[in-house]
Amino acid sequence: MALVVHLKTVTELRGKGDRIAKVTFRGLSFFSRVLENCEDEARFEQAFRWPIGSQVDGDEMLEIQVFNYSKVFTNRLIGTFRMVLQKVVEEGHLEVSDTLIDDNNTAIRTTISIEIKYQTMDGSVKVWSDGEFLDIPDDLDGTFQFETDSLLSGRSQSSGTSPGRSIHGIPTFRKAGKGVFSAMKLGKTRTSKDDHKKGDDAAILDAEDLDRKAMRLGGIFDPDTISLASVTAVTTNVSNKRSKPDIKMEPSSGRPVDYQISVTVIEARQLVGLNMDPVVCVEIGEEKKYTSMKESTNCPYYNEYFVFDFHVPPDVMFDKIIKISVIHSKNLLRSGTLVGTFKLDVGTVYTQPEHQFHHKWAMLSDPDDITTGCKGYVKCDIAVVGKGDNIKTPHKASEADEDDIEGNLLLPEGVPSERQWARFYVKIYRAEGLPKMNTSIMANVKKAFIGENRDLVDPYVLVQFAGQKGKTSVQKSSYEPIWNEQVIFTEMFPPLCRRLKVQIRDSDKVNDVAIGTHFIDLRKVSNDGDKGFLPTMGPAWVNMYGSTRNYTLMDEHQDLNEGLGEGVSFRARLLVSVAVEILDTTSAEIMSSTEVHMEPVSNISESATGKMEEFFLFGSFLEATMIDRKIGDKPISFEVTIGNYGNQIDGVSKPASAKKKKEGGGESEEEESELIHNSSDEEAEDDGDLTSVPSTPPMKPVITDRNYFHLPYFEKKPCIYIKSWWQDQRRRLYNSNIMDKIADKLEEGLNDVQEIIKTEKAYPERRLRGVLEELSTSCSRFVTLANKDQNLSGRTKLDRERLKSCMREMESMGQQAKTIRTQVKRNTVRDKLKLVLNFLQRLRFLADEPQHSIPDVFIWMISNNKRIAYARIPSKDILYSIVDEEMGKDCGKVKAVFLRLPGKKGFGPAGWTVQAKLEMYLWLGLNKQRKDFLIGLPSGFEENKAVKGIGIQAVPPISLVYNMKQVFQLRAHMYQARSLFAADTSGLSDPFARVFFSTHSQVTEVLSETLCPTWDQLLVFDNVELYGEAGELRDDPPIIVIELYDQDTVGKAEFIGRTFAKPLTKMVDEHYGPPRFPPQLEYYQIYRGNCAAGDLLAAFELLQIGPAGRSALPPIDGPTDSDRGPILPVPLGIRPVLSRYRIEVLFWGLRDLKRVNLAQVDRPRVDIECAGKGVQSALIQNYKKNPNFSTLVKWFEVDLPENELLHPPLNIRVVDCRAFGRYTLVGSHAVTTLRKFIYSSPDKTANNWAHTGDIVVNMTPEPNIKKMDTVVKIEATTDAVVKVDLNEDEKEKEKKKKKKKKGEEVEEEEPDESMLDWWSKYFASIETMMENLRAQEAAQAEAEEREDLEIAAESAEIKADDFPMKGTKPKEKSKDKKSTKDKKKTNDGTEKRPPKPKVDELMVYNKELESEFGSFEDWLHTFNLYRGKAGDDDDHNVVDEDRIVGRFKGSLCMYKLPLSEEITREAGFDPNMGMFQSIPHNDPINVLVRIYIIRATDLHPADINGKADPYIVIKLGKSDIRDKENYISKQLNPVFGKSFDIEATFPMESMLTVAVYDWDLVGTDDLIGETKIDLENRYYSKHRATCGIASNYSVHGYNVWRDPQKPAQILAKLCKEGKLDGPHYGPGGRVKVANRIFLGPTEIEDESGLKKQTEEHLALTVLRHWEEIPRVGCKLIPEHVETRPLLNPDKPGIEQGRIEMWVDMFPMDVPAPGPAIDISPRKPKRYELRVIIWNTDEVILEDDDYFTGEKSSDIFVRGWLKGQQEDKQDTDVHYHSLTGEGNFNWRFVFPFDYLMAEEKIVISKKESMFSWDETEYKIPARLTLQVWDADHFSADDFLGAIELDLNKFPRGAKTAKQCSLDMVLKEHELPTISIFKQKRVKGWWPFVAQNENDEFELTGKVEAELHLLTAEEAEKSPVGLGRNDPEPLEKPNRPDTSLMWFMNPLKSIRYFIWHNYRWLILKALALLLLLLLVGLFLYSIPGYLVKKLLGA
Repeated sequence: MALVVHLKTVTELRGKGDRIAKVTFRGLSFFSRVLENCEDEARFEQAFRWPIGSQVDGDEMLEIQVFNYSKVFTNRLIGTFRMVLQKVVEEGHLEVSDTLIDDNNTAIRTTISIEIKYQTMDGSVKVWSDGEFLDIPDDLDGTFQFETDSLLSGRSQSSGTSPGRSIHGIPTFRKAGKGVFSAMKLGKTRTSKDDHKKGDDAAILDAEDLDRKAMRLGGIFDPDTISLASVTAVTTNVSNKRSKPDIKMEPSSGRPVDYQISVTVIEARQLVGLNMDPVVCVEIGEEKKYTSMKESTNCPYYNEYFVFDFHVPPDVMFDKIIKISVIHSKNLLRSGTLVGTFKLDVGTVYTQPEHQFHHKWAMLSDPDDITTGCKGYVKCDIAVVGKGDNIKTPHKASEADEDDIEGNLLLPEGVPSERQWARFYVKIYRAEGLPKMNTSIMANVKKAFIGENRDLVDPYVLVQFAGQKGKTSVQKSSYEPIWNEQVIFTEMFPPLCRRLKVQIRDSDKVNDVAIGTHFIDLRKVSNDGDKGFLPTMGPAWVNMYGSTRNYTLMDEHQDLNEGLGEGVSFRARLLVSVAVEILDTTSAEIMSSTEVHMEPVSNISESATGKMEEFFLFGSFLEATMIDRKIGDKPISFEVTIGNYGNQIDGVSKPASAKKKKEGGGESEEEESELIHNSSDEEAEDDGDLTSVPSTPPMKPVITDRNYFHLPYFEKKPCIYIKSWWQDQRRRLYNSNIMDKIADKLEEGLNDVQEIIKTEKAYPERRLRGVLEELSTSCSRFVTLANKDQNLSGRTKLDRERLKSCMREMESMGQQAKTIRTQVKRNTVRDKLKLVLNFLQRLRFLADEPQHSIPDVFIWMISNNKRIAYARIPSKDILYSIVDEEMGKDCGKVKAVFLRLPGKKGFGPAGWTVQAKLEMYLWLGLNKQRKDFLIGLPSGFEENKAVKGIGIQAVPPISLVYNMKQVFQLRAHMYQARSLFAADTSGLSDPFARVFFSTHSQVTEVLSETLCPTWDQLLVFDNVELYGEAGELRDDPPIIVIELYDQDTVGKAEFIGRTFAKPLTKMVDEHYGPPRFPPQLEYYQIYRGNCAAGDLLAAFELLQIGPAGRSALPPIDGPTDSDRGPILPVPLGIRPVLSRYRIEVLFWGLRDLKRVNLAQVDRPRVDIECAGKGVQSALIQNYKKNPNFSTLVKWFEVDLPENELLHPPLNIRVVDCRAFGRYTLVGSHAVTTLRKFIYSSPDKTANNWAHTGDIVVNMTPEPNIKKMDTVVKIEATTDAVVKVDLNEDEKEKEKKKKKKKKGEEVEEEEPDESMLDWWSKYFASIETMMENLRAQEAAQAEAEEREDLEIAAESAEIKADDFPMKGTKPKEKSKDKKSTKDKKKTNDGTEKRPPKPKVDELMVYNKELESEFGSFEDWLHTFNLYRGKAGDDDDHNVVDEDRIVGRFKGSLCMYKLPLSEEITREAGFDPNMGMFQSIPHNDPINVLVRIYIIRATDLHPADINGKADPYIVIKLGKSDIRDKENYISKQLNPVFGKSFDIEATFPMESMLTVAVYDWDLVGTDDLIGETKIDLENRYYSKHRATCGIASNYSVHGYNVWRDPQKPAQILAKLCKEGKLDGPHYGPGGRVKVANRIFLGPTEIEDESGLKKQTEEHLALTVLRHWEEIPRVGCKLIPEHVETRPLLNPDKPGIEQGRIEMWVDMFPMDVPAPGPAIDISPRKPKRYELRVIIWNTDEVILEDDDYFTGEKSSDIFVRGWLKGQQEDKQDTDVHYHSLTGEGNFNWRFVFPFDYLMAEEKIVISKKESMFSWDETEYKIPARLTLQVWDADHFSADDFLGAIELDLNKFPRGAKTAKQCSLDMVLKEHELPTISIFKQKRVKGWWPFVAQNENDEFELTGKVEAELHLLTAEEAEKSPVGLGRNDPEPLEKPNRPDTSLMWFMNPLKSIRYFIWHNYRWLILKALALLLLLLLVGLFLYSIPGYLVKKLLGA
């Protein structure tokens, strides 16, 4: 197939020059040769040929451009010729000559003549001969491969999307196959440059050779190497006449949801200011909460937790601003001064991983002065939890990492840490089309008073951003206000608030309301990439939607105008633009405050937003069915509006200023006459009297059935059309349409792949390859298409930048898709699928166009002049384009549109019933393109026009009359439904299905009391008349709607859900047989509102009734069951093939049954039913006494489908047998999938290895290695012992052992046993858990990075190995973390960190034990029983707790009959137990339950002060322990450290509840949260969850064995139960179980230190590796601590905190266990810190002396440890220091309580004078020393301070000289010491303070000595405070001047003068002497001269 264009001549050219022509088709351009020096005629005489892969479509374009050629400059365009190829397609050969048009689409004189040939073979998609490629021009060698990708696309059928559509429209699979592969081949035609790659890429090569073979063999191919590039397109037969309906009905936005925001303020650092008293305020929306005040510190530590609860719609939630501010010295009287604030919106937090920021530093800035820079940092956690989100608490990184503030700023990924200030300019120009906002009565009153007619609205615009608001002025009385103002916000950039809210409001003193709201999402109008752009938008019109336009005082849909929910009507449009300017804060003239301010801006021209064009909207109603009967039978009409056009009831608001609007101003005038005047002359000529017809004629509805009407639109289909004027911004919509289509296609493909994986069909990887191939071709096609029309008027900066970034993105996406395609292998499908899903999100994000152009179209159903229901159709979806990819997805197609109720009426059940279903055809395009508006209508109609004049060609029809009609029979094979919604109070439904097709409906029978009905019924619809051409109907039948209802005896049936289906159509001339017929049963997802509500298994076929009548149709088997009467069953070829199965049921017991109708359940029984067969359990005689069943196993046989996916559900129902043979349903449960209960016989081959040699499993003697990834290697032939080492670095270990032997290595002294307790073990384990988590994360990050690099590398054609591993900063950090872990293993003494002391560890699980071990359902399953109606919630994944009325415990096992003999012949097989062998008996047993509660974290505050007073409550059966007196005051992270013992009897008491309550002095205590544990499942589990197995066996000390059974006894019991051989203990520390040999130590030390021989270690080794034992092995539960979430029934689904705990259980019939382990919280240890202040030096001088003006300071030093109030101490004052030197010899003594493990000081104090009790606080151990200048009469002056963290502070300098500022600034780089290790240090430390520029400066130095003693040591050697006894310090030797100067004035004067001015005095003396000499000289010289002269 090819298209050939012969370009002959171009004539009437102007001037003289070199000419060249460019011919383009489908994005592939050829250039002609250059004709030199031609004058008015250019004779090209050249042919161009395009080989093409898919049908040329009538809408496609050929474009020829003629240029003046220039060697140097760019070619200048003379004109363009565009031609639609419709005629060519029809005739195949055409000669054309026509004029060219210039840039502005006006014709010029130059004409062109061409000849076109279109060669098709026989019209179907055929294979090309290889010669067809050969005559491609040579110069295209390089570009061809890229270009051909886009050639593939005819009607966007890139790489054969629906290859099956041949010209006759009858797809046959064979052709499709060929089409697909041949198209693919073209896509991969390689140029010679590419050949080198063939070597690597085997996958593609095979595919290619195969394609060639496939073509020769007529499409018989080996399926494993090719991609199925959309073979499913044939089966889903989506064609061009209909578009897919949307199945979800309910608007999801606007409905309120629960949210909880928790903020923990941990600490603040580097606050700017001197000696401040900071408070942190957290503000969200309107709510504010404050921390306590910390005094006199710049780095306060708070650790306070706040929770905010909200119940609002998601959009409102995510726009709320979280503001964290620090306020200085706030108290009751003064509001304090603001230090700085930080703000971000909730949405930013919610988009973070896990919806939270954890331990991040928020950087504060001053909103009043943006020039100042950073004002400090606040470290906090912020988490946002919606319903059903669970928050993982991330592991704490080590403190050192978090102290790196710069690396842990509270900013989302990708935001630079240095944010700058920026101005956000929002320019508001004008608005149009505003609705009336006042009643006409008011208007008349006004008119009477004022005497003139005013517009009834006073609009102004409100802009909100980042918590600030700006308003424009109010334009009084104007429907078309003009503001020309800009609102300016100053905010950090990039902002952490994502949306700008622009709202037009009506200013009214009484009732100031919103008219419409628009949100601008800054992420959509900017791009943060390296080639990105700042936020910019417009000037562009934004459309606002909201409630209907008729004004009422109390508008029920007012919320819609506020931007909540989907608007139901056009409100107005507003011309805005947004710009951002980054500020240079250093420049002088900048305004420093962040106040919002307003400025006027200049007007912009009309054309700035694009050229006004006339648009034409056409619609036709082909069918209106399913009209809700509640509406009543008044006549119904449908109205279509676009903007205000077409709106006849309440659209018009004519401006009172009656001046004529200029051309194109028809925005709001509505009367047709106006429109005509407005349209320009030539248009008026074309159109004659074209008026708009926006609504259909009213028509009385006709009854369909009990619920619905339909309108009798049979052969006559009403039409509507509207002319409207809008700025021509189609390019925007086109681009987003292309991307939307790519995304739709991708989504469809991915759904296919997921479906293939889910149903376990073959070759998902091929389909994925096909999807990727399609994606990469579409992407390159986008790049070709989107680049056109660059020079349109009204293109904004955003248009240009978006185009660039979209093209970049699409190009890279196409490249990546190609790369990933080559990596898709069988085993990587799932991972790659995840990657591709990211593409989908990306595409959807890109496709959303932020700048609107044409408003959306609304369809309203109007009855009795009232608006009833609406549908909203985005205008881009129906926008027409000549290029198929750009066309809207529903343009020119028939779409099923469901109307729904407006606003809040549409929420909930009311919104689910369909108000009406329309089959609707819509077309929107330029008036110029109008000739194409009927292209997609089903053929076979005549137009019926309302002719007013004569010979009017262009008038659209007002109705279409179909003269072709086809008659069909529809067969609906309704087989079954499953997992339906429970609609009755019994927890079941009585479902029936109603099938709608066209105007017909039928119902299935009602099946009572089931959620999984099997109707097995065939519904036949006879004589269904469909209008249109037969062929089209075959490909494109209308959809079938199936609604499921619950039959109620009283009242109307209740809606359960709805689904859609397309029937498989057979025409008269087709054969009824494979491959298409009979149809297969398929699952259809049922929706109820937006939630899935089950599946329907059915098949539908539509059979044409020909002239022969019904007799020619395939026969229907008559009713086979006589009892079912006239009901037809589903015929044999369609119903599934059945085979015989046996289902065994294990009945264990019933638990927690609630009352039924107030009566308690006494004698329950369980009925099991599956596919009509079933079995009943034994009756429980007395539920109270024993709720277990007496007979354990029963079975029944049943016929089930061979295909597992079609297995019906199994129903479990519990009934209570009452007196007189009455039964009451207690509850029911449907097991939807039986797959997990299918029994598979143990694989004998897997067991063969049990007979090979013995295998030694060698245990390394490292006790605390967590990951035991054992690899058991076996050599089958030998009897050899294979060592399996559990650690990678075996060699390291060997080295270490050798070293130890030589005694070289200095081992850190083992921790003293007596020092260690259970908490040491716990903390060591937590550290290990964190390390493991970190290592996992690092490994994951590395793997991801590796993969990204591979992809990047491949798309850049380099191998991943040559790629330098560039770790970004955070990743490097994670690598470091990992390496420290490795370093710990290699203790060569080189590592600075001390090796971890050997502490026996336990396992800390950061989740419930159940989630780690599959809920302990290894053989006993728990089925929840439900009763009552299901709640209508958005997420059905949240289990409705209220509906659970009890639990059935048991299990199922199903297998195909007959069963193989081997199983039943095994020794000890008990036939009564069936497959459930070796199951314990279920008689009641007594158990001692011991519950250990360690601590709770992040509790939800229960008191108004934001704290809680928690205590533990434990309930089990009748026992109820309330530990109320031991409540912990004001703590949200309480450490309980308690154990509780309860004796219980299983099965009666098996559900343990652990709750945390809040103690209240008055009133009842509130529940904070609780967790429930099913102890019975744990007790019986194979994982042995009774008592965790410790890592080591010891008989004394902190790690004492706590199980009454020793390891050897446990092992012997396990071996006996599992029928294993062993255990055999052998010499040399080995034990053999089955065929595994384990090695281990054999000695144990008792308390006295004697060593004894023991087998326990060996036995324990086996137990810890039990999962390696063949056949029966499984992981046994280790000694552990589990973390369980606390939930509160009032706030379902939202965690209220977590509790760490574990449970031990000991049966009472064995020896009793020892006493419980002591886990009571560690008591803090008492210490005394003695600080001696010896001297200070270089302290800055503050005071000026009165007399001498000299600078001096009266120095004293202040210090404290816990807080200023509690224990601050001051030295005496060193007066009048003139050099900054001070001598003190003064001692401070600070006693304190310290928790070594947590490195915190513990203080208890009353929070306020009103507090009832003391609250315990934990604060970091930091010593603060300050230097002050004492003043007598005014407040003392603060000079400087230093804070020393006692755990790590820099070593003091030896001398004052060496002491510098670096000791504070570069603290991280210097070696640090801990006073707890050193005990005594002395040295010099610097004092620092911040100067005006917030820089640190040195303000003095102090020589101090720190001495730490324990309380006992301190008692033995007491010391005095200051210089007092005992051990007094000597008096400092201070210079005398430091005494007051008036005591000894002479001395002090001497000191003053001599000390300071001695050099001056000496110089003065010298000068004096000199002067004296000179004076004497002068004095005596005259006398001498006279003497000399006179010669005396």
